[in-house]
Amino acid sequence: MPHHSHQAEPQRQTPHPFGRLGLHRLRPAAAELVLLGDLTGRYATGSYSRLGSDGRTVAVRHDRAGAAEHGHRVTAAIACHVARAGGTVDELARLLLHPDHEGGRHAQHIALRSGQARALDYIRRVWASASAVVAETRVLDSRHDAYEVLAALRDRIETTPWYGERGRTALRVLRAHLNFAETAGGPLHHASERQTAEEAGISRTTLRVVYETVLKPGGWLRRLRVGHGREGSTWYLDHGSTGGRRARASLSRFRTTQYPPDLALEEWTTPETGMTADIDSTVIARLMGHDAFAYHALGSSALMIIGALHVRPAQTVSDLVGTASVSRATAYRTLRRLADHGLVQHDGETWTLAPRAVGSFGNSPLDAASELDTRPTQGWDGIAQCYGTAGIAVRRRTLHAVERAAYREALDRRAEHRSKATVIVRDGRQVLVPTPRPDEIPSAWQSPDGRVLDPTTGRPATDWRIATDGRLILITPADQRSYDELATAHAEALREWNSAA
Repeated sequence: MPHHSHQAEPQRQTPHPFGRLGLHRLRPAAAELVLLGDLTGRYATGSYSRLGSDGRTVAVRHDRAGAAEHGHRVTAAIACHVARAGGTVDELARLLLHPDHEGGRHAQHIALRSGQARALDYIRRVWASASAVVAETRVLDSRHDAYEVLAALRDRIETTPWYGERGRTALRVLRAHLNFAETAGGPLHHASERQTAEEAGISRTTLRVVYETVLKPGGWLRRLRVGHGREGSTWYLDHGSTGGRRARASLSRFRTTQYPPDLALEEWTTPETGMTADIDSTVIARLMGHDAFAYHALGSSALMIIGALHVRPAQTVSDLVGTASVSRATAYRTLRRLADHGLVQHDGETWTLAPRAVGSFGNSPLDAASELDTRPTQGWDGIAQCYGTAGIAVRRRTLHAVERAAYREALDRRAEHRSKATVIVRDGRQVLVPTPRPDEIPSAWQSPDGRVLDPTTGRPATDWRIATDGRLILITPADQRSYDELATAHAEALREWNSAA
């Protein structure tokens, strides 16, 4: 090697193409999403279909609209990952607009179609939304973190006033979802309306009302995906709104403004709603599904008072007004009802739970109170029989089982049909295979013996058959399969399509 006396020129270090935020700074799943795109189809669910105008049916999006929705979801996910890693909008733009990154195809298509400025403006809008979401959320790195979040949520639920009958019913629904979330191991969980209604001990109609009027406006519960088929809905538990017009409006109908008729009585120097709630929601979750706490029995107010007395045994009526979030009249009425069944006792002005009142969940006899006019009953079943509500939970579960069976039968009937309409050529003419429709075929197309008639000739068509729900199925000469075989083939094709998607 020739020897050079002059000093070699130092090499210039080229800046990192992604700034200080490289792919090594992102999580492995995030880096894979940036480099390879959505390989598993996680963000494609619901992108190529939308809910119809009637709120029930599902309509298929156009391919371009579906691809745009899918690409936007991937872009938003990458923006959230960059925001959590402490990146900037410029670094996000460099990640998305790099030609070798499949995760940025949507932003790259916008740049090619509408220009670089339009793409950068779109990235800035996505970044603003992602930054706001990341600032309000917490990353759950482990199952322990998830349980910490659920424990904090339970504490917030127990110290939040739940006013009125509708508010107390909303607490039962929220506690049912908290049970599902604890089983799932995080705020994100799956549950159907029937499951929640059975857990909370209420009807599905009441459940929908409290969700739309209390839980959803208050920021406590969000339905991320509506259940379809045999899958339940996807829910996310949140900590509720901390303030604002929307939260105050949702609870304003439940607030009470009772003031004393005379300040000399030394009562209610402040509105009743100004006191801090304090209940044990675990006890409420144990008891709320029983028939004894149905609407026409002890009700939700009894649950609130029992939960409040379980936390703090000796409380006056004035204390229960705040801790149980009930009015003074409701507190007196409910305490008298509970005392008649030997569930509570009072010493002067303070009230406590009777011994073994909460622990006697079932049919074991409760300990009688010291008063002579009490009527101790044989457990919660005896209380339900006194109010005529015994068997409501069983009847509700039976009704839900019948509804599930009918719905699954309808799904099985629909699975008999082919998924898309086709046009075939037979004897030199085109024949349209009709798409699945909810209505039956015209009576002129049916023979008295149940066969399908050709509308042009009036003769029976051997290659057409009628499904169990009155729809047509075309059996071509090359496809002489039975209904069971068609249903099996359809199920296999659907599984292959879902796997490919």
